[in-house]
Amino acid sequence: MDSFSTQARYLFLLAGGGALAVAAMGAFAVLVFIPALCTVVLIHSLGPQDVHRPTFLFQMTWQTLCHLGLHYMEYYLQEAPSTRFCITLSSLMLLTQKITSLSLDIREGKVVAPSGRIPNKNSLSEHLRSALPYLSYLLFFPALLGGPLCSFQRFQARVEGSSSLWSRHSFWALTWRALQILGLESLKVIVSGVVGVGAGLGGCRQLQCVFVLWSTAGLFKLTYYSHWLLDDALLRAAGFGSELGRSPGEEGLLPDADIWTLETTHRIALFARKWNQSTARWLRRLVFQQRRTWPLLQTFLFSAWWHGLHPGQVFGFLCWAVMVEADYLIDAFASVFISSWPMRLLYRALAWAHTQLIIAYIMLAVEARSLSSLWLLWNSYSSVFPTVYCILLLLLAKRKHKCN
Repeated sequence: MDSFSTQARYLFLLAGGGALAVAAMGAFAVLVFIPALCTVVLIHSLGPQDVHRPTFLFQMTWQTLCHLGLHYMEYYLQEAPSTRFCITLSSLMLLTQKITSLSLDIREGKVVAPSGRIPNKNSLSEHLRSALPYLSYLLFFPALLGGPLCSFQRFQARVEGSSSLWSRHSFWALTWRALQILGLESLKVIVSGVVGVGAGLGGCRQLQCVFVLWSTAGLFKLTYYSHWLLDDALLRAAGFGSELGRSPGEEGLLPDADIWTLETTHRIALFARKWNQSTARWLRRLVFQQRRTWPLLQTFLFSAWWHGLHPGQVFGFLCWAVMVEADYLIDAFASVFISSWPMRLLYRALAWAHTQLIIAYIMLAVEARSLSSLWLLWNSYSSVFPTVYCILLLLLAKRKHKCN
């Protein structure tokens, strides 16, 4: 690849991202362009060991202010936000992932970025050429509105590599994903019909609320699975999913949807690691591995902050953290005291059903967001499932303390 062709690819991806942002977000696209430009300036102005904290604080402050604007419209003005603004917030969340991932790579020496003072006029064109890969990475169109997190090393290697590396191997993979998406969308139509006929949380009675919980959460999960597969297919179709020609230190592309594991696991902790896998890996690297005290709780609290700090999100992610902690103790207890295979099989079946219902409860809390919808969920029979795990957590934690 000559230098001109490489620069042309970066420009093509950046121009496509700009056009897509304007088409999808309208004037709100400025809210995405500004932090991307500021991040590139910070990368070129600060040293490798100093770049992460300022970029992290700037991006999270910017994203939080935009989320507060959504809160103002929804809760104070009682107005429904525009679709374009919601798309902008979603894109800002993905931009936060890429910005923090890039800054961590620079700090850890995985990416060598030019740093120094703001360039003078004589070297401005040279600095613009060096900044192009970073700006293109933050705004490239295949991953602007969705998709698993793609590292800067992978992005750079694929842009500067040969396009023939992936074209011969992507057709069948994309065909299989298209069939999966078609199946999920067909199933979603059926489930949405069942959910639409039902009474909902406000009109359900006793155990009927459990069915409403399970079916509504099933509709949410099908929607997530379908979107994640579509995002992954688009990223791979653009050439960023191929493992051929992968450099030794390059991070592999992790698909967000592992449907089989998510639907068959009896462990809430495993579900948390497999749900939106690339985001889970990003949270583990950004928060969990950086904290010495209460890393699990801090990770879920940061996830609630990153999602927007709606009441349902704060409650849902805190509940999820408690359920994961309870899952660790329950599984450790079961592995010691349940030895016969019939009892172990019974335990796995009961744990699977309980895991699916707890996850459904958390999902409805996060999706409900408002206090009124959260109150309906609290007062339903579905609250029994997380309550059981909370009681077991207290009992097993007390027993563990005595044993120690």
